[in-house]
Amino acid sequence: MINIFPNGNNFGDKMSPFYMIDYQPETYYEPSEKKRGVNVHPHRGIEPVTIVYQGYIAHADSAGHTGVIGPGDVQWMTAGKGILHKEYFEDGFSRKGGYLQMMQIWTILPKANKFVEPNYQTLLKDEIKTVILNDNAGAVRVIAGSYSDEYSQVKTYSEMNILDVILNKAGNIQITAPAEYNMGILILSGQVELNGINAGKEQFVLFENEGTTVDISATEEAKFLVLNGKPLNEHALHKGPFVMNTAEEIDQAFEDVNSGKFGYLEEEKV
Repeated sequence: MINIFPNGNNFGDKMSPFYMIDYQPETYYEPSEKKRGVNVHPHRGIEPVTIVYQGYIAHADSAGHTGVIGPGDVQWMTAGKGILHKEYFEDGFSRKGGYLQMMQIWTILPKANKFVEPNYQTLLKDEIKTVILNDNAGAVRVIAGSYSDEYSQVKTYSEMNILDVILNKAGNIQITAPAEYNMGILILSGQVELNGINAGKEQFVLFENEGTTVDISATEEAKFLVLNGKPLNEHALHKGPFVMNTAEEIDQAFEDVNSGKFGYLEEEKV
């Protein structure tokens, strides 16, 4: 996994309402009978969003949700007041082996919504609204928010857009947002020009809060993720699997986990 931010780049609150991106580049895994993945762990105060490009991931949580997502699918988990979670390579995929490419984005729940009930919103590939660009320029998958006249069915607790974009060679797209919105773009493959600045594979570009339009042209076929949103303007404190507003809330989260208030979820034997 590559941490794009906050550890890889110290942006402060320049990407609020987004807190983190962990990115797994295309990686081949040999067939294995062993469990691969992340065992039981808690979350509170965030919405982890998992996007799978290749491979299959299975998940379960202490609220009884289970499922599998594969290429093109998205899992939007609202941790809210607290949940135990585990995510693994789907058993068949692990036994067969293959390529895995995915990412997880943490979005920050506003202070007023930190303790909502845990929930899942699953977007299967065929359910994600897609905008086909003019002149064979490419396509935009609307994971959150909107683009053009298409709106995601995902409920978010603050204003944000997550757009999964493919541009064909020489394709062009303009992304507009209010100047107050924070915006970053992660290049997954290919080469692009962003307002005339070159960026390539696995680069993350953070924009200043100036102007309202980013003009993007592909010098070769490119795939990238656009994140923008209205900053929460709230203190975000991170420790382990929690993002809260104060140190006292972080301490309370650890105490609540240890006292069983996040429920029960069976550990996987690895």
